[in-house]
Amino acid sequence: MAPPLLQLKDIALTFGGTPLLTGAELSVSTGERVSVVGRNGSGKSTLLKIAAGLVEPDRGSVFVQPGALVRYLPQEPDFSGFASTLAYVEAGLRPDDDTHAARHLLEQLGFTGQEDPAHLSGGESRRASLARVLTPSPDILLLDEPTNHLDLTTIEWLERDLDSRNTALVIISHDRRFLSTLSRSMVWLDRGRTRRIERGFAHFEEWRDTVLAEEERDQHKLDRKIVAEEHWMRYGVTARRKRNMRRVGQLQALREQRRTYRAAAGNASITTSSAAPSGMLVIEAAGIGKSYDGRPVVRDFSIRIQRADRIGIVGPNGSGKTTLVSVLTGILPPDSGSVRLGSTLAVATLNQHRDSLDPDVTVTEALTGGRGDTVTVNGHAKHVVSYMRDFLFTSEQMRTPLGKLSGGERGRLMLAQALAKSSNLLVLDEPTNDLDMETLEVLEDMLGEYPGTVLLISHDRDFLDRLVSGVIAPDGNGRWIEYAGGYSDMLAQRGVDPTREQHKREPRKAAKEPVSTAGGPRPARRRMSFKDKHALETFPKTIATLQAEASKLQAKLDDPKFYGRNRAAFEKVTAALGELQQKIAVAEEQWLELELLREELAGN
Repeated sequence: MAPPLLQLKDIALTFGGTPLLTGAELSVSTGERVSVVGRNGSGKSTLLKIAAGLVEPDRGSVFVQPGALVRYLPQEPDFSGFASTLAYVEAGLRPDDDTHAARHLLEQLGFTGQEDPAHLSGGESRRASLARVLTPSPDILLLDEPTNHLDLTTIEWLERDLDSRNTALVIISHDRRFLSTLSRSMVWLDRGRTRRIERGFAHFEEWRDTVLAEEERDQHKLDRKIVAEEHWMRYGVTARRKRNMRRVGQLQALREQRRTYRAAAGNASITTSSAAPSGMLVIEAAGIGKSYDGRPVVRDFSIRIQRADRIGIVGPNGSGKTTLVSVLTGILPPDSGSVRLGSTLAVATLNQHRDSLDPDVTVTEALTGGRGDTVTVNGHAKHVVSYMRDFLFTSEQMRTPLGKLSGGERGRLMLAQALAKSSNLLVLDEPTNDLDMETLEVLEDMLGEYPGTVLLISHDRDFLDRLVSGVIAPDGNGRWIEYAGGYSDMLAQRGVDPTREQHKREPRKAAKEPVSTAGGPRPARRRMSFKDKHALETFPKTIATLQAEASKLQAKLDDPKFYGRNRAAFEKVTAALGELQQKIAVAEEQWLELELLREELAGN
């Protein structure tokens, strides 16, 4: 095995009174691609800052191969002191680096190099900071949430660029598709310690669940052992004093082990405050158009959205996604065409601008509106601390100013604010930004069970594929097209191969050595997504329709004179019947699989 370019050993760090890192480790060799995953607040960003030399640990060692060039991409870049994007990128070069490379990469990312960094949007800031770390072709890239605020086009460009390099990568990201494409090894940071698996992200969730199940089993055994020893203490102290004292000492050690055990953090408990159902028709737009300064943002777009639809809106930054949603929901009037909103609509909106939160307002004030200490959810008053815990906040954070929260915590807070409002139409603009994977899973479940309608603007391809039943995407010059299915379905319908960037090179060792677990491998936990439930409900009707068409064709073939009258037509009908029968077989098989899954989940 190649010697490490970067190695962190036995890293410990405490902020305040709670240890953040306790024996964390990280090792990266030439060309390795390591993803660091963990809950919000688990210390992932701090670990990368230690690796970059920006934070000094309380204990442990940091080794960087002499001569190795390390570049670190922070979540929030500092542009102070730079007059232009070009000056900012050139400041990250070594003395002998080619400055033309900086200009070239900036052009690829849509810059001229003369932009004022102080006036960049979130997506532009991220692209400029990427240009700074990518231009010098470092030996090690430390990337903290590289896809945040990027549109899908840039995310896919970044995937291709990183995949073509021999640079060692350490990536923190909540974008599951991005990690699946690039990761070869996973480091899980949990309760201050790191665990590593030499396989890509596709295997991570199964492995994580297995580790947690084994840990839960071990704690159960420990509890039983303590109970048995305490029973002996009460009723069985009759043997020699020396042996008795040894068992008393063992019991004290078991109690100390139980006392110092840090249980895994629970999952968020995300619920919505549902209003009375809306009418069956939610939004009907006919030939709508909207322009700014003579530039068409929306042109001649029509759509009909019905109750319980899940519609995703995708497109590059600046393409007009937010404008389109604002016109569809009646916030902005169209310049042409008409929008008709359904009856009894109650809209709850989550915008993507975390910086819109007042940094001086406390968590309690933000959730209660500064009135009292209760939040009304589904018509019932709930104490703010209880509601905070549903979204993984602690009671100690009641008086915490919002400016002190992490990006993930601000994201959860804005979700909590939006979902407390009674609604039957949810409009969510980038709800997955900064959320950890466990919270993403809970959010998916909640949206899948939500009885109302969802309009979702997102750059998270995996989230879209799991949730939406239709996608609206731009087609240039203000035109938008609606596609059935999720993001991958949209790509297929547009003639783009959605698997083109998924050539993942698993390490040879990983292919031969499966994950070793004491209890044996456990099947990956599966849940029914909204698309699964919708398919389960619609498959019987689809199959019946196909069977009716097949019966009509079979009736034609049953005519003994049909072949003699028109042989070409007979062969055409025969081929069509064969295709229909194949479709029926596939649909019945998929329906059966979903029925079995539903029964399995209902029995758990």
